[in-house]
Amino acid sequence: MATVLLVIHLMVAAALVGVVLLQKSEGGALGIGGGGGGGFLTGRGTANLLTRTTAMLAAAFFVTSISLSLMARHQLRQGSAFETPAATGAPAAGGEAPAAPGGGGILDKLQPPVQSAPAPGQVPGGQ
Repeated sequence: MATVLLVIHLMVAAALVGVVLLQKSEGGALGIGGGGGGGFLTGRGTANLLTRTTAMLAAAFFVTSISLSLMARHQLRQGSAFETPAATGAPAAGGEAPAAPGGGGILDKLQPPVQSAPAPGQVPGGQ
């Protein structure tokens, strides 16, 4: 369902960009539409059609955006590829609960091991 809605959302977005680009520019000669005589619609009719089409596509864009965000919020958390199963809150393979919440990710594995402090009277790193 989310894939279908996402495809519809992308098609609406592309159509919205196309319709906006077809509209006649107010300040210069950048617009493609609104050319001279003998067309399908008059300049005024074309402007009304493009304005209504833009409004409908914008409304569809907002509806699909809100629908996609609501669907994403209601989906279960799948976890991350960088987290271990213990970090997602799922029981480990042996069935025991995770030791520390939020720990065990890939960043924890990349950190160097913690070295113990030197004994009293011993020079750090030394001889």
